[in-house]
Amino acid sequence: MPDAPGGRAGVPVPGLASRAARTGGSPVREILALTARPEVISFAGGLPAPELFDAEGIAAAFAQVLAEDPSRALQYSTTEGDPELRAAVAARTTARGLATGADDLLVTTGSQQGLTLLATVLLEPGDVVLVEDPCYLAALQIFSFAGARVVPVPTDDEGLDPVALDEITARERPKLLYLVPTFQNPTGRTLSADRRAAVAGIAARRGLWIAEDDPYGELRFEGEPVPWVASFPGAEDRTALLGSFSKVMAPGLRLGTLRAPAALRRACVIAKQAADLHTSTVDQAAAARYLAVADLDAHLIRVRTAYHARRDALVDGLSEALPEGSRWNRPTGGMFVWATLPQGYDATALLPQVVRHDVAYVPGAPFFAGTPDATAARLSFVTHSPEEIREGLGRLRKALEHAHGGG
Repeated sequence: MPDAPGGRAGVPVPGLASRAARTGGSPVREILALTARPEVISFAGGLPAPELFDAEGIAAAFAQVLAEDPSRALQYSTTEGDPELRAAVAARTTARGLATGADDLLVTTGSQQGLTLLATVLLEPGDVVLVEDPCYLAALQIFSFAGARVVPVPTDDEGLDPVALDEITARERPKLLYLVPTFQNPTGRTLSADRRAAVAGIAARRGLWIAEDDPYGELRFEGEPVPWVASFPGAEDRTALLGSFSKVMAPGLRLGTLRAPAALRRACVIAKQAADLHTSTVDQAAAARYLAVADLDAHLIRVRTAYHARRDALVDGLSEALPEGSRWNRPTGGMFVWATLPQGYDATALLPQVVRHDVAYVPGAPFFAGTPDATAARLSFVTHSPEEIREGLGRLRKALEHAHGGG
């Protein structure tokens, strides 16, 4: 007798929860697996350049905390996070224009966990969440697991449309707006100060929470910084600001922060206790030591300088690589360029042909919560050197010409 589905012979085991069944894997992660061959020049992943990691400085910080106080660095810790790390992040946040104390912050296992905690404590099944369209993919996964109803807000070349946001908020009565206003993933767009002020006013007038995700804000290499949405009138008491060390130190540390109003932050602390008790003690201690003894700002200058040159190499080469009639933007920071091919092209359908030429991008369609744009693609410029980028663009041009019979 054959085994029953999901178990040994006999009564089948119960099925998965509906949230597990309805939430798919990340198409980006699947593409990264497809393009993992070393000969592939991949514009697909949002992977910081590993040769720019300050491995020596981070290694020294770990060695110091393990040598000086191993019993503390290797022990259980508080859920809220290392006091020295929170104080250092609070000081950097204040210096960037948003007055913040250490007690305003919760240390999380990456900013991804911060958003998961917010969804856990704010959302009931069926609650409405508004997102930019297109949107960060992993956020869509989180909201799916929470059972939320995700409603897209239209965007243009300048980001989220505040007029559309107001209309949709009045109609849908959402509980939460999620946005990445600075160098957005996937589009690289930055929301202007005027639009941020409008978003803050709508949130206050209509009564909704804002989750402001800022993993890329310190990667600006052109123009002047734009204040966080959290700093605008109306948003102060209803915005959770998510921060990350992944793009400024190293993603392998899995360290992030959540800055939120007191009642919301306390609820997130309880949710985190249920999830993992606390974030890695030794990683937090090493990060705090690194911030105390290393010059993160000098390191960021090196990173931004390299990314600036890589942005230029990608954007300046797209006119040769993409077919006539394509469009793309020129972000002033971050990691991504958003491109659209001419009508009739399907970026998803073309990808297997492109990968056969040892180059890759991410099709834009999966990022949409609303009607997808089949012609869209996300290209990351940070992982490869300018020389490799130019070689990759040459491969991309040949792949697209081959796929469309010479264009």
